[in-house]
Amino acid sequence: MSVLMGSLSWPELGALMLHFLVLSLLSIGGAITTAPDMHRFLVDERHWLTDQSFTSSIALAQAAPGPNILFVAVLGFNVSGLIGAMAAMLGIMLPSTTLVLAATRWARRNRDHIGVRAFTVGMAPLTLGLMLATGWLLAAPYLVDEHHRWATLALMLATLFLTMRTKLGIVWMVVGGGVLGALGVV
Repeated sequence: MSVLMGSLSWPELGALMLHFLVLSLLSIGGAITTAPDMHRFLVDERHWLTDQSFTSSIALAQAAPGPNILFVAVLGFNVSGLIGAMAAMLGIMLPSTTLVLAATRWARRNRDHIGVRAFTVGMAPLTLGLMLATGWLLAAPYLVDEHHRWATLALMLATLFLTMRTKLGIVWMVVGGGVLGALGVV
């Protein structure tokens, strides 16, 4: 039962969730940017975790496959079991998700305004540049390998072409790249 409920009382769980709610709105660049304040709250102020367990929680979550945000769930779990993980994740995800949904809906309703159009047009080269930089970083080991160099370059160029010339969703390009990787082409 302690794995499910943990050791915190309901008011303490509320404090945990509330703190992560606030951190969610401050986490520009991802939740990891608020780790120092999480440490202050969980280790220094509340003494729910030790310095060692805090660091180990982040290291474990970052080493595991999946989204980087999972370290918040590991911290919450180490504080108070599954209910602690749920409180921490709900706290960190609820405000930012709500804000993104509201902003997206507002932008969709106001897509004809010049400011929204300018923002959208301005973000396109930035998004493409970030995609190219990420692609290059991920492709670099394969570009060095003689057996995969040309297939990797062809895949990168095909992805760039499809991104710029079609409305094909990026998810399908990722799936296609995964299939080609599983087949040993790249």
